[in-house]
Amino acid sequence: MGIDKRYDFVYLFDVKDGNPNGDPDAGNLPRADAETGHGLVTDVCLKRKIRNYVGLKKGEQPPYEIYVKEKAVLNSQHERAYKALGIDLSGDEGKRKGGDKVEDARKWMCQNFYDVRAFGAVMSTGVNCGQVRGPVQLTFARSIDQVVSSEHSITRMAVATEKEAEKQGGDNRTMGRKFTIPYGLYRAHGFISAPLANQTGFSETDLSLLWEAMQYMFEHDRSAARGLMSAQRLVIFEHNSLMGNKSAQELFSRVTVTRTNADSGPPRDFADYTVTLDGKTLTDIRIVVAV
Repeated sequence: MGIDKRYDFVYLFDVKDGNPNGDPDAGNLPRADAETGHGLVTDVCLKRKIRNYVGLKKGEQPPYEIYVKEKAVLNSQHERAYKALGIDLSGDEGKRKGGDKVEDARKWMCQNFYDVRAFGAVMSTGVNCGQVRGPVQLTFARSIDQVVSSEHSITRMAVATEKEAEKQGGDNRTMGRKFTIPYGLYRAHGFISAPLANQTGFSETDLSLLWEAMQYMFEHDRSAARGLMSAQRLVIFEHNSLMGNKSAQELFSRVTVTRTNADSGPPRDFADYTVTLDGKTLTDIRIVVAV
């Protein structure tokens, strides 16, 4: 059983003295728009945090297992589906195709893995479990203002090997670098399709868990590198029909973020901003708006 309404949402979160999403191709610098200087956080990064929260909350047990996770071997998960269905995959052709039981395997994956029925997955690699279009989709998050990356030299009072210790004459220091931004408030947009939810089995219970994860996922994702990250506002537009009543862009434009005092220097806290819906200041973290 899926859901019977479409949802669109605006998600605001911030970071203080941290790196919300480093770019491995740029020495782990905080991601930024090269033309405008606005900070970026990928949709993949946000989905990772949602996955991690659900996995912690539900103990990685069906129907809340996580398909895309650290050190996962995806084809092994596909094989589990066929084994659970009592289907023999012996022979190369059977392993590659999955025969005429691909749809059954796809349904099993949706039933058992939260992130498959939420975000979708391409499961046609090797052991074929088909493809799933996920009902929950997120955009990149973009900072409201420009961000400036700071580089910090750090020292570890230890070395990894005896050879390094000998080279340093017992000084045993390892130098490194760390990148942070002083402060950034980020805005992302999301969409939940009821028809696709009905195809994957994404339920009202799954939806409630998604809202909970987005509100609390940073509380269980702490690290020195990420600084202080917090969910600040989650504005949920709840349509009253399967296909929705208004365009997402029209709804998103109702949420505005402005500086409280633009002349006071660069922003350094969420209190430096005001978030409004139709001109009314929002004070609650999670707000549901009927469309």
